[in-house]
Amino acid sequence: MGRLFGTDGARGVAITELTCELAMQIGRAAAMVLTQKSRHKAKIVIGKDTRISSDVLESALTAGILSIGADAVLLGVVPTPAVAYLVKERGADAGVMISASHNSMEFNGIKLFSGTGYKLSDEIEEEIEALVLDTPEKISAAVTGGANVGRLSVDVNACEDYCKHILSTVNNDLGGMRIAIDCANGSASATAERIFSRRGAQVIMLSSSPDGTNINENCGSTHMDYLSAFVKENRCQVGIAFDGDADRCLAVDENGALVDGDKLIAIFAKDMAERDALSGNTAVVSVMTNIGFSQFAKENGINVVTTKVGDRYILERMVKDGYSIGGEQSGHIIFRDFATTGDGQLTAVQLLSIMRRTGKRLSELASVMERFPQVMINVKIQPKWKEAWKNIDEIGDMISLYQKKLASSGRILVRESGTEPLIRVMIEGKRFDIINDMAVAIADKIRECCPFDENV
Repeated sequence: MGRLFGTDGARGVAITELTCELAMQIGRAAAMVLTQKSRHKAKIVIGKDTRISSDVLESALTAGILSIGADAVLLGVVPTPAVAYLVKERGADAGVMISASHNSMEFNGIKLFSGTGYKLSDEIEEEIEALVLDTPEKISAAVTGGANVGRLSVDVNACEDYCKHILSTVNNDLGGMRIAIDCANGSASATAERIFSRRGAQVIMLSSSPDGTNINENCGSTHMDYLSAFVKENRCQVGIAFDGDADRCLAVDENGALVDGDKLIAIFAKDMAERDALSGNTAVVSVMTNIGFSQFAKENGINVVTTKVGDRYILERMVKDGYSIGGEQSGHIIFRDFATTGDGQLTAVQLLSIMRRTGKRLSELASVMERFPQVMINVKIQPKWKEAWKNIDEIGDMISLYQKKLASSGRILVRESGTEPLIRVMIEGKRFDIINDMAVAIADKIRECCPFDENV
């Protein structure tokens, strides 16, 4: 992970950490690096989510891009995967998404895409970081003026063209299906109703009235309880939840039971394998994937490839070896036949298509995988403890001791978040009471060894 970009772009508290000045410099540096080989006037498309700070950062980014002489095209409020799709569809040289995804409203972020629609490689991000953090004088020297300043335009068809793309990936009619959709008061609010209603489904929209401050607030894929209760009370066949920028999707079945990303990938992999559409007969997942997925894969003769946490690493492996499905427990699921990044609404239409094609309820589809009990505890840390906690023997010794006790019946994974100042303690095993006690003990040990000073 770099100094500026984490596993999913540059993130921080908007305006005070991810400042307007920093956004402008990122815009300038990105325009310089991503368009340096262009033999034409470069074009960069910019999308955003519904956070109140997105407009401010959009203006700063745009100013930076235009001041380098590149043109900027504003897509407005769109899902992150819409930027990934439209950057290539519009023939742009690069794309930018302003969003902090599933994080609360005070945060924001900047995600960069190449002209092919893929997230930038670590090498290119490091080049941009070096310009911003180490050699800002090179950026200043590249600023242009007069007739060389870039032009700004607005793409009024961005949402509609993205919706048509998603609908083109399935051909099932969804008439008669009653679907509850939680948009997290985020980007899906601009697209979800037209996508799902056009296939004939009866769509009930939830958390689809963004006001700039309510994104992800007790709603969406990070807060599934309300959707679960709503689906049961209103007799829906399925409930779908997105996060703030709609690149994640989770579901609840007709009984209100959660169907997480691991189970969704299992459903898709099994269906694709049965249709001889699973490239390499392989699914790509991360180290955070529940060990029940491995058991499912073994029972169904499907191969599993595991990567580091982060959809960028999953996608890199998929591209490298030509695999067609991959994703994370969080609901970041990539269908490489249709997209260059995780896409929540694409995931949802593919799921509904399987339900309609097979005639099976979601609970039946999800039963292909048994999920082992899992405990996750997030421990907030300060910057001085990043990486340093790994060298504290008391923490390492406790983790090793508990892993020996679990042996092959469970596993422990302790890692830093790539997007937030947290250490995530995750334990899986057959008995919830045992793994919960272990997770609490490890989290307490981290807090003891890495004290958090609220005044710093």
